[in-house]
Amino acid sequence: MPFEPGEVVAPSDPRIVLEGQWGHQPGVAISVNSGSRFSFSFAGERLQLLFDTTGLTVAPHLWITVDEGEPELHVLEGSVIDISAPTGRHQVLVVVKDVNEHVNRWNPPFESAVVFAGLVLDVNSRLRLGGRPGGPRLEFYGDSITQGVRAVSPDIESAGADGSVSYAYLTARAFGGTSYQVGFGSQGIVKPGNGEVPSGLDAFGWNFAGSPAERVEAPDVVVVNLGVNDPDLTADQYAAYVVRVRTAYPTTTIVALTPFNGAHAETIATAVKSLDDPAVVLIDSTGWITEDDCTDNIHPSTAGHAKLAAHLIPALEATTPLRRR
Repeated sequence: MPFEPGEVVAPSDPRIVLEGQWGHQPGVAISVNSGSRFSFSFAGERLQLLFDTTGLTVAPHLWITVDEGEPELHVLEGSVIDISAPTGRHQVLVVVKDVNEHVNRWNPPFESAVVFAGLVLDVNSRLRLGGRPGGPRLEFYGDSITQGVRAVSPDIESAGADGSVSYAYLTARAFGGTSYQVGFGSQGIVKPGNGEVPSGLDAFGWNFAGSPAERVEAPDVVVVNLGVNDPDLTADQYAAYVVRVRTAYPTTTIVALTPFNGAHAETIATAVKSLDDPAVVLIDSTGWITEDDCTDNIHPSTAGHAKLAAHLIPALEATTPLRRR
């Protein structure tokens, strides 16, 4: 039977749960970060996901899961994705697998971004109010590794990337938490990233240019994994970034996670000590993975990310208020 449009639901509707780094403009929710997600429940058998792909030159990749089924990959080249299932109650999860790091994803109009414009339900389908995430809130700030670049393969484009296998995504899920996974390829503390993204110091506090990252609640823990892309980095520069995070979140535990290859580890340790802040903790990741755990000797493979998460989860339990569920 042909699709018969019924209720139209905006992204801001409380029956849609947005998690991660989303900016909001009239009628749309926008994410430029891999690992962002949204979910909802519906009763019926058909609906459509709506996206605005105007001006995009590189399609973002999405994982879409219905109920307990296997995630299906969708390369977002069109504005509509049809969802169908047997008549009944269903749960839908949409995860941003990757937003390409090599084209503009910072300054609107974007060349790559997920611009979610809402849902159209079939006349016989109804959206249901689902549960909101009740766990801790975590924020991760990092570079291509946090983004999940080349986690699947050495392919430098989105086919090789997957934010849902990143150590950050896995760690947040282990704590049953709401995660803000902010990873930009090539970005450092003072070095700009790819895709017109500014340095970490200039990007913190923004979803993208012109869109402040406003939080209703402060996160319980912020994990900073930046620095490996900075050719030179001083303790003062790293400390300035942490101070910026502390100014935004006065009571949050901040974790300074050293780069996985050991870059600037001593500088970061010096910066943390200089801050004399008991809620800023240093976690040294030296030896957590080797080049054999990477797809290209630099970026962790899917198994490498799992190994990183297996180290980070107990380290966070030991140094922060987080506890696994």
